[in-house]
Amino acid sequence: MTTADGFIGLDLGTSSLKGAAIAADGTILAHARVPYLTRRPQRGRAEQNPRDWERAAVAVTRQLRRSWDGRVGALGLSGMIPTLVTLDRGLEPVGAAITWEDGRAEAEGEALRRRLGADTLYRSTGQWLDGRYLLPMYRWLETHQPDRARATSWIASAKDHLFHWLTGELATDPSTATGFGSFALEPRAWDVDLCQEMGVNPGAPAPGQPGLPQVWPCTGAAGLAAPAARRMGLTAGLPVILGGADSVMGAVGLGARRPGAIAHLAGTSTVILGLSSHPRFDPEHRWLVTPLAGPPGWGLEMDLMATGSAIAWLGSLLRLPDPPGAAVLALAGRATEDDVVFLPYLGYGEQGALWDPTLRGVLAGLGLATGPAEIARALLTGILVETRRCAELLRDGSGPARGPIHLGGWGSDDRGFRHQLADATQRRVLSLAPSADETVVAASGLASAIGAARVAAIAIGAPAAPAGRQRLLTTSPTLKREAVWAAIARRQDRWRARTHVRGPTGD
Repeated sequence: MTTADGFIGLDLGTSSLKGAAIAADGTILAHARVPYLTRRPQRGRAEQNPRDWERAAVAVTRQLRRSWDGRVGALGLSGMIPTLVTLDRGLEPVGAAITWEDGRAEAEGEALRRRLGADTLYRSTGQWLDGRYLLPMYRWLETHQPDRARATSWIASAKDHLFHWLTGELATDPSTATGFGSFALEPRAWDVDLCQEMGVNPGAPAPGQPGLPQVWPCTGAAGLAAPAARRMGLTAGLPVILGGADSVMGAVGLGARRPGAIAHLAGTSTVILGLSSHPRFDPEHRWLVTPLAGPPGWGLEMDLMATGSAIAWLGSLLRLPDPPGAAVLALAGRATEDDVVFLPYLGYGEQGALWDPTLRGVLAGLGLATGPAEIARALLTGILVETRRCAELLRDGSGPARGPIHLGGWGSDDRGFRHQLADATQRRVLSLAPSADETVVAASGLASAIGAARVAAIAIGAPAAPAGRQRLLTTSPTLKREAVWAAIARRQDRWRARTHVRGPTGD
């Protein structure tokens, strides 16, 4: 039985590394966040420096320890997917990491789907293999940056690299492995035939083929290496728990456990994860199938690519104060008209329920009375319409009709947004209630870090899995608003059909 006072979770996100320390009963003891830079050297490209992640992990952990100096039982990890890290023979990074926001490899993804069979790939991996997956990205490197490809001995995801830096072990978990494009859901292992077809080896590197990490369960552990321990102010040998993808850890952090529920994680992008007891496949491939960290076993995942990033973009454009989410939500509340339409496809394409890499953002219906408030409201409405589209599809796919939405991230502490989300989806919305000292409000974007800490506790056999003591707010939908949101969705779709001209999918 552990004598730890608490557990630490680190979430390697798209724009920052977030950390949380929690007690065994789920109480949040401390939280911290350190941002890092995303370089966008060309249209449709997004790169990060893996060393920035390492520095952020050190800074976040030291901030947590300054706020809370209790005994740490274990450290758990969560991370964005898919983000490509290429490693040399010594497991050092080769070049910049290519993040999931990067659309350069769409042609390679399309070619692989065409050659290997899109439906065959989907039924094996649970994924719709586009250019944002790691192996299509690596194929792009082979063609366009052959020197980097020749120097690459291993292919890893972002969290895999961080786990290696912390422990010296290169391993991935099932949920993170789905981002490679060659991981078979059954039997939860690399698909050897797919790996060979894609030019990689499901193991150690082979001549002309980079290797892939070992696949461990999300509770897999290794000891914290002495160099990392010294930098982070922790004890060498501390169990580091592999954890999982940010969507899966976020569902744990939000307490979403029952089939039919949805974990809604609003960050740079928004993850909409329907919980299912079975790996259900959509005939039109509109959701991804993801292994969860525990019961009910499977997630049906739909990802809106530009939500928090679109809000940050608008906040920067309008020179709104930080944080941009709160500022845009407040501004939208002052709008006096609803005639403006904003199609929120600012991420060079959209996934969600649409899966179209050629979609682009559109702002329409402007007039002389249009001001910043109307544009802010239109952007939020556009995001809610896409969320509604996803929730409607998941209603039939994941189990009981209209299970609750567990809301985390931006908007979770805004009463107006919670009501709009409930009305748009016609589902109850559950979110953490603010505490007296506003700790939970400040930590509302920490669901994945909290989930990683909870999995860390479970992995080392804590007396009880931390379930959280925070009070939940329940927001119920207004039935008479269903027809209103249906009309808004039809209007958005008419504008999308009118303005959509297929364009380039990336450079």
